[in-house]
Amino acid sequence: MHRFYVAPEQVQDNKISIIGSDVNHIKNVLRMSSGDKLIICNGQGKDCYCIIDRVDDKEISCNIISELITDTELITKITLFQGLPKKDKMELIIQKAVELGVHEIIPVMTKRVIVKLEDKKREEKKLERWQAIAESAAKQSHRGIIPKIRPVISYDKALEECSKMDIALIPYENAEGITRTREIIASLSKYSSVGVVIGPEGGFEETEIELALERNTIPITLGRRILRTETAGLAVLSMMMLSLEKE
Repeated sequence: MHRFYVAPEQVQDNKISIIGSDVNHIKNVLRMSSGDKLIICNGQGKDCYCIIDRVDDKEISCNIISELITDTELITKITLFQGLPKKDKMELIIQKAVELGVHEIIPVMTKRVIVKLEDKKREEKKLERWQAIAESAAKQSHRGIIPKIRPVISYDKALEECSKMDIALIPYENAEGITRTREIIASLSKYSSVGVVIGPEGGFEETEIELALERNTIPITLGRRILRTETAGLAVLSMMMLSLEKE
C-alpha cells in the first residue's frame, strides 16, 4: 500500500488533507482516485489507514479507517553528528542512516573538514536537498517519523549537544578494546537518547578526541580496519540497530 506523510495539522477528526507535491504524484503518477486505499503517517509515529474521498487539483481528501502506532522506530533516539564529507557522500550517509533508524542528523565542521559552506544560500539549498533525501528514505523504510536534518554546527557545539544526551560515543581509529565497545552497544537500550560523533575524511585530531573525553563523550573502536567516513557511521548504526530493535 502506498505511504505518504502529512503535518499533524492536516489531520482533523477522521479526515486527512493531502496538499503539495504529493497531490500530483497520487493523482497523475499513481492515478489513484476515490475509493483507493493508502497509508498516511503524521510524522510523529502514527499510521492512518485511509480511503480516498475526493481528488482535486490542489488537494486530496481522505477518510481515516483505522490508526496504528508505527512499529518501525527504535526504542532509543539516536542523533548522528556527521563530520562533513566531500561531494555527494553526505547524501548516501543520510539515506542509509535514515533506513537504519537514526532520529536526527547534524552535519559538523571539524578541524579536518575540507568542505566549506560559507555561502548561506548554498547551505540552505543543501539542507533542503538533504531533508528531501531523508523524507524519501523514511517513506521507503516505512519510518514513523521523518528524521530532521539540522543546520551545520561546529565541533564544539556538537559536543555541547552530546552532553545533553544520556550517552555519547565517538568512534576513533586509535581507540582500543572491542570487548568494551560490545558492552557499551549492548547497554544502549537503557538510555533514551544516544549521540554518535563521526569524523570527516581526514579523521579527528588528537586535541578533538581529548576535548570529547573532557565532555564525557566516549571513544569506541569499530575494529582493526580503518573505515571511511561514509562507512563508519553506518557501521556503528547497524550495531546499534541490532541492540535496540524491538522484539
